[in-house]
Amino acid sequence: MSDPTRIPAPDGVAPAAQYTHVVTGAGRLVAVSGQLALDEDGKLVGEGDAEAQARQVFENLRRCLAAADATFDDVLKLTFFVTDMAHMPAIRAARAAYMSDDRLPAASAVQVAALIRPEFLLEIEALAVVDA
Repeated sequence: MSDPTRIPAPDGVAPAAQYTHVVTGAGRLVAVSGQLALDEDGKLVGEGDAEAQARQVFENLRRCLAAADATFDDVLKLTFFVTDMAHMPAIRAARAAYMSDDRLPAASAVQVAALIRPEFLLEIEALAVVDA
């Protein structure tokens, strides 16, 4: 995809600190299901450790994007599902290893009562656009 257009603060909207308000692009949509902190054998990585889980989740997202010929540069939107908002700094730290601050996507963070299993602390899904 040609470089997506990022609008960090549309007129009349307060600037965002950890995401971009609007990201647009033209091409083929890639939707990546919510990823959990599972290794390639389906084993949990980082029980009780939000930072370790976030690193594994971003690595899983990278692999899923690559399977669709996409990269984190193509990501328009991330949705974070967390069991505790206190995990967000660890998630942002993991994200920084994969995405530069000047290319942040649109994002939403939602605190949930539980994920599919109680040992999971977070789940992240992605939307990307690549050349058609």
